[in-house]
Amino acid sequence: MNLIRRDSRVALFPRFDSAFLRGFEDLPDALNRLFTPFLANETVTAAQWSPLVDIQETEKEYLFKVELPEVKANDVKVTIQEGVLTIEGERHADKEEDGKKFHRVERYYGKFVRTFTVPVDADETKVAAEFKEGMLAVHLPKAEKARPKTVEVKVVS
Repeated sequence: MNLIRRDSRVALFPRFDSAFLRGFEDLPDALNRLFTPFLANETVTAAQWSPLVDIQETEKEYLFKVELPEVKANDVKVTIQEGVLTIEGERHADKEEDGKKFHRVERYYGKFVRTFTVPVDADETKVAAEFKEGMLAVHLPKAEKARPKTVEVKVVS
């Protein structure tokens, strides 16, 4: 007498075997082929990587610190429009040359875009940015708060 032991996961999800899941490996390419004829006349730019950002707040400002190693300052653009801070740019990949070959490339290269909603108490007109040693610092000062005004009321009798 042979006993057959069934895996309970297969019984619950019989269609989710490895052969079924392998069919999804080609899904991105299939979708790309499907939509390419519609996008042939348009230029589509997608961010290829996303730099790390720290955001700090003090009494006087918001500070955005963006890690951009091996990115040149003229390859970075900082804009504020309609309440959105946008930091975009590009890190260029090293090119293979004679006598130099790559064994592994794990770092990301290409275009990047990061967007942040500007806090309501920030003064967009006074934004400043500095780039030093692969670190972009964007300073967004807070707007001066309206100070309460005391008005003397004279009582006329």
